[in-house]
Amino acid sequence: MVWLIVTLVAFSVMLFVLSASQFVVQPETRLVRKRLQSVPLGDVGIREVRERRRRLAQRESLEGFLEAFGARVASESGRRKSLRDMLMHAGYRRPSAGFIFMATRVFTAGAGFALGVLAATFSGASPDNRILMVLTGVLMGWMLPFLYMKRRMRRRQGEIQRALPDALDMMVVCVEAGMGLNQALVRVGEEMDRVSRALAEELALVSLEIRAGTPRDEALRHLGDRTGIADVRSFVSMLVQTDRFGTSIGQALRIHADESRTKRRQRAEEEAAKLSVKLLIPIVLFIFPSIFIVILGPAALQLGELFGTLGGGQ
Repeated sequence: MVWLIVTLVAFSVMLFVLSASQFVVQPETRLVRKRLQSVPLGDVGIREVRERRRRLAQRESLEGFLEAFGARVASESGRRKSLRDMLMHAGYRRPSAGFIFMATRVFTAGAGFALGVLAATFSGASPDNRILMVLTGVLMGWMLPFLYMKRRMRRRQGEIQRALPDALDMMVVCVEAGMGLNQALVRVGEEMDRVSRALAEELALVSLEIRAGTPRDEALRHLGDRTGIADVRSFVSMLVQTDRFGTSIGQALRIHADESRTKRRQRAEEEAAKLSVKLLIPIVLFIFPSIFIVILGPAALQLGELFGTLGGGQ
């Protein structure tokens, strides 16, 4: 009976974590969602709108619970800034993202603890191994959200880094066609939505900050801080220095675009050079043994039969 209760608790925690992940993956603002839902859709879509509003209310209640729980769990140490930077680089810019992340880590650690207890109970291992199973489950549950966020951050940064040379080329065309830098940022952000949604969102945020009254150099520095990419920070420094010293923006953009394309080609060549080394491990572990078995297997069988015949003859 006790283990049935533990199983039900673990299943409930897993469902709760899955619901929380569904909320975290969609970081839209409340105002935009409410305005979108206020659009009349006719009698046909009333049921869909009600269902969507019900899911929205559940998600917002889950958000409030996770934020309150994460605020109590999160420490006041200096690691909060590094956590906030990691979430920002991954695309989560909400102020409550850090609290939700910490609450998710606690619940996944609890789920790992429950699964570790179940595995230790039904495995029939020794007490020391049971304790090791439980600790392993807790550690895996605690580290799983962090590893997922790191992977998402690297993927997003790689997407922005690959799309940056194309955005610079398009910006050169816009500036040389007579547009100002602000209008060029808006236009490039709209066009880059088809290539890289992450870069388009970042450029759109820069345009919104400039329209809201933020100085352009400060808005551009915010772009470098949000992405955390060295190429983007170099691009921001180039624009700020060009604007400060009054040099030609078009010429500076063209030179920087050429350098960015060269860096992208060099990174591709570097990855291609690493490919042979990366393929060496699976070849040695999986392909070579199969080849040896196919080639030397018949010869080994024939030698065995030959030695057996010679032994029987003696």
